[in-house]
Amino acid sequence: MPHAIAVGVDGSPTSLAAAHWAAQEAQRRGTGLSVVRAWHRPARPASYVPSHRTEHEWAELTLAEAVRSVRSAHPGLRITERLVREATVAALVAAAADADMLVLGSLGLGPVGGFVTGSVSQRVVARSAHPVVLVRAGRSAADEHLPAVDGIAPEEIPGTPYREVVLGLHIGHPCDELIEFAFDTARRRGTGLRVIHAVRTPLRPTPGPSVPLRLAAPEAPASGPQPPARAPAEVKGILTAVLRPWRERYPAVPVTATVTEGRAAATLVHAARDAGLLVVGRRMNGHGIGAHAGPVVHAVLHHVGCPVAVVPHD
Repeated sequence: MPHAIAVGVDGSPTSLAAAHWAAQEAQRRGTGLSVVRAWHRPARPASYVPSHRTEHEWAELTLAEAVRSVRSAHPGLRITERLVREATVAALVAAAADADMLVLGSLGLGPVGGFVTGSVSQRVVARSAHPVVLVRAGRSAADEHLPAVDGIAPEEIPGTPYREVVLGLHIGHPCDELIEFAFDTARRRGTGLRVIHAVRTPLRPTPGPSVPLRLAAPEAPASGPQPPARAPAEVKGILTAVLRPWRERYPAVPVTATVTEGRAAATLVHAARDAGLLVVGRRMNGHGIGAHAGPVVHAVLHHVGCPVAVVPHD
């Protein structure tokens, strides 16, 4: 595949941050980058398009500016520009289908941090058959790494260790696509992988970390007889067994596996505070109509400050 990484841009600072993150990922993978700009002729002029420009001219200009910025920061990277006349969601889903990964930008929630995923981002995440990474506005290359000690020059920051990758894993659905993505990403960065499995004890619920999750959809109540809760040691043993073949396949990746009692969304938000990337899964329902990301994905996309990779799986 000539371009394993695709990024959608729209002229906003958030999409430019996503473009630079995607360029860094493309360099880590030794592949090219496809920069995609969708446009269509609306029924009435869009407010964000200058009055002296047409929609097509504005799309061309913003695409060129994004590519120019990325090329300046990442000389030598193979970049392809794609100006697509199509509805934005359809164009981005198609771009994801032609790549190993699609990267999009999202606005932050201000002092709380995290993402405000608009309808476009939510629909792309819910419909894409390939991983989608959402990058928060204002992210820079330095944020990928652990804090530099005094005396380190800005150009030396890429030499400092990467922040770890955090994987949210449900041991009831330990899909290969999700686990492989997390291990491979950690390997390429030369950093550790922290695997989190959250459990809720029916008879003694424990509140998660103090993290605001007002935007998270409520979890569906359990129906019918429920299986008895497993003991923590048993759950940890299952998690260890699930990860064993992947540890053997990626021996250079340091792995920390943790079983935490609490709500999955709150646990992952807390765990990702100092992470370089959070990886979560999304179960596909087999069709695009009515597709949704699920309550845990919805919550972390709104409240996690680091980039979030959503990996679809069966």
